[in-house]
Amino acid sequence: MSDKSLTRMDLSEAVVRELGVSRSEASQLVESVFHHVSDALVRGESVKISTFGTFSLRDKNARVGRNPKTGVEVEISPRRVLSVRFSHQVKRRIASAANR
Repeated sequence: MSDKSLTRMDLSEAVVRELGVSRSEASQLVESVFHHVSDALVRGESVKISTFGTFSLRDKNARVGRNPKTGVEVEISPRRVLSVRFSHQVKRRIASAANR
């Protein structure tokens, strides 16, 4: 696996190449998309991006966990977590890349 990460700058550069807009416009577009996605999640809505995946929030109940080093039990409080379910197309692309 690679240590490289895809960054906002990488996404902005891709928008510049694909659409031929200025770097500042591309950066604003990328920021706007992230802003809309995060706002929808804050409102409790799911975000479905066709052929990519669905982002949704899940409520997890309180439970007892265990410190793996010491074995001491601790209570883990209830919380809301972000869940991502990728589309079949993304899963297929990842699987085919892994088989190369």
